[in-house]
Amino acid sequence: MRKTDEISSVFDFRRRLSGAFLTVQVKPNDLGFPRLAVMVARSIARRAVDRNYMRRVVREVFRLAQPNLGGCDFVVRVTRRFGREDFPTVRQELSQHLARLCPCPDSSCA
Repeated sequence: MRKTDEISSVFDFRRRLSGAFLTVQVKPNDLGFPRLAVMVARSIARRAVDRNYMRRVVREVFRLAQPNLGGCDFVVRVTRRFGREDFPTVRQELSQHLARLCPCPDSSCA
């Protein structure tokens, strides 16, 4: 998702989960496939390299979880800085949030 109106509509829907590193908000869409927006504030990580790393990690976990997600719009906000040593924790946290917020549309996904 790139448009401000699309992201704002997810915030207005008010369905979210928070964890140690991330806050995930979701809104169902009619497209039949999931979409993602990632937000990393400059106050979380001063250097662009660090912010981009966090975005890449979130996008990769989302890419791997896509087949198990229905038509939902997700906004992932990084709330605490993480690095390579925290990757397993972040991956597990995001996977759990995605599965809880927008479960698989059919019973074939487990």
